Amino acid sequence: MKPAVSLYSSFVVSLTCTFRALCSIFLVFLISPVVQAQDDTINLQNKLQSNKKPGMNPAAFEIKKAAPVFNDNNISNAGQEPAADTLSPLQIKRRTRFIAAANIVGYSAGMVGLYQTWYKDYPQSGFHSFNDNKEWKQMDKIGHMYSAYALSKASMELWRWTGIERKKRIWLGGMSGAMYQTVIEVLDGFSSEWGWSWGDFAANIAGSGLLTVQELAWDEQRVQMKWSFHRKHYSDPTLNQRSDDLFGKTTAERFLKDYNGQTYWLSTTLKPFFPGSNLPEWLQLSVGTGTEGLFGGFDNIGKDENGQVIFNRTDIARRRQWYLSPDVDLTKIKTNKKAIKLALQIFNILKFPAPSLEYSGGKLSWNWLHF
Repeated sequence: MKPAVSLYSSFVVSLTCTFRALCSIFLVFLISPVVQAQDDTINLQNKLQSNKKPGMNPAAFEIKKAAPVFNDNNISNAGQEPAADTLSPLQIKRRTRFIAAANIVGYSAGMVGLYQTWYKDYPQSGFHSFNDNKEWKQMDKIGHMYSAYALSKASMELWRWTGIERKKRIWLGGMSGAMYQTVIEVLDGFSSEWGWSWGDFAANIAGSGLLTVQELAWDEQRVQMKWSFHRKHYSDPTLNQRSDDLFGKTTAERFLKDYNGQTYWLSTTLKPFFPGSNLPEWLQLSVGTGTEGLFGGFDNIGKDENGQVIFNRTDIARRRQWYLSPDVDLTKIKTNKKAIKLALQIFNILKFPAPSLEYSGGKLSWNWLHF
């Protein structure tokens, strides 16, 4: 590997992960206006029905017999998911076309923008692969898995809104995160400075697969991927400078790039596994992992373009950390406010701040509040 590639590669990883995060936000916020439109239509129909006067032509207020909308809490033998609100076949068809078009247009625009602003300006080559599985103590791979999971979850909720058959919704939405990210892996494969990563591809499949398998088996996410972040500050100014060079100076940049401040979690809802207990439905137990002491992809040595060592802190241990902490499933909080429900869905991809038990370097420690 060339001397400057380690720093360069970290920036590439950060940029593509940033793009995936933006795609996820786009998909989630797209839910809001379409759901509101659905509710407005139903409310208007109900209002017209209630205001119908005697002697009026009933056909003017007729609501067509509809196919059931998806509701994972009640699945019929026919594979449909009945709900209080219903959709006609024409509505399902229109919504399906709308969501398909939104996915194609939104993702295509994002990919064109990414190519024009990044890949276009760097040397191209024949398709090839490279092995980065030992880089960043695999934190970037967990990031790929998390991004695929979050993207798939957002996409699946969009397809749920269309009212299509349950398994179609699960497969279309559930595996879309891996598909979206694999396109980026292909672009990497044609770039001479890096390449297709089988480790990244496997992580993408794992993230989308985690969501898809649970939906097929349980019709809910009993094990959820979440994420938290705290900004790192060091007493040694050289470490702060190295972090600025690697991960950016602003909190927003560190938020997306600094693996030393990130924690990825698997949060398990306890109630479904103990249905006869008095455990609250929102209570979760979360296992997390993070790292500390990473100031380079493979080691804590930095070189300039000429191969001269400009940073050498091999004295700092590169450690993996493990955490155990309680968590909250925000989607289990009862509310009739649609805006609040949407907000809870969005923020549920983040770990709720809580105390944690930490294992690192062969020692146990306690954190009173873990972000």
